[in-house]
Amino acid sequence: MDLSIVVPVYNEEENIPLLYDALITVMTPLSITWEAVLVDDGSRDQSARLLEDLAQKDPERFRAVLLRRNFGQTAAIAAGIDHSCGDVVILMDADLQNDPQDIPMMLEKINEGYDVVSGWRARRKDDFLTRTLPSKLANGLISWVTGVHLHDYGCTLKAYRREVITGYRLYGEMHRFIPVYANSVGAKILEVPVHHHPRKFGKAKYGLERTFKVVLDLFTVKFLSSYSNKPIYLFGGTGLVLVLLSGLVLLYLAIRRIFWGVPVLESPFFQMSTMIFILGFQSILMGLIAELQVRTYHESQDKPTYTVRKTVGFSSRDVVDNSSTTNRE
Repeated sequence: MDLSIVVPVYNEEENIPLLYDALITVMTPLSITWEAVLVDDGSRDQSARLLEDLAQKDPERFRAVLLRRNFGQTAAIAAGIDHSCGDVVILMDADLQNDPQDIPMMLEKINEGYDVVSGWRARRKDDFLTRTLPSKLANGLISWVTGVHLHDYGCTLKAYRREVITGYRLYGEMHRFIPVYANSVGAKILEVPVHHHPRKFGKAKYGLERTFKVVLDLFTVKFLSSYSNKPIYLFGGTGLVLVLLSGLVLLYLAIRRIFWGVPVLESPFFQMSTMIFILGFQSILMGLIAELQVRTYHESQDKPTYTVRKTVGFSSRDVVDNSSTTNRE
């Protein structure tokens, strides 16, 4: 299978027939094998029934995954990826604010050698104060913290090579951070402007509260992308700074005692330096424990600490491939 289009669906009964027609119109002329995996995220309208009807009507190209309840957009996307089989995975929303007409262009960029093609809603058709402005602020913060500079992390329309997202589990609102993970494993990322249309039917499922969730998830993403394989650098580095600060305070107290006769134990700085030293020592111990956990995680699952794009000149007997992201030539 060349391409899988994963679409999370929640209360989109009016848009599903239009989505079906749009995908058929765009994809039929392309000389590739493709599938659309539509995931119903516990809809309360007739979306689930419509998805079942589509899957029965066109089983060669449309599949339906019906979740037992509303787990959220990220979980629905994860379910769609798990149930898809295309070499390239494209994510898009079911409300048709993302335009299926952009899919061929994104596939061309993937064929040019990019691993991730991220959509950018340059002319976004949403309310400025409640949707566009918070999104711009969040995108700027994410780009600054992670070092992966994209204009629009919130745009669902993205294309991925399957090997880039294999093994990456999605939690919370972390589907928008997949490019950050992809960058951490060396993926080539391109951002392209895409069309964005006003919503015709239904209503938006998310508001300002989602921005706060994204900011909280950002802490997790930053830690996982920068320190997941070397937590001692974070905890140990913090601990060393605290121990050094404690030593400087004690040195100051010693100088005061020697030259001015000020008692050390009567100063509140002594208790403060003691607490800082204890915190620093505990931080270093936390780093060592985290290092042991990281090694247990990788070695118990035989999980390598690297990813390989491809190997050249090896036969299957020359090397044992422990990475699911390796292509051979």
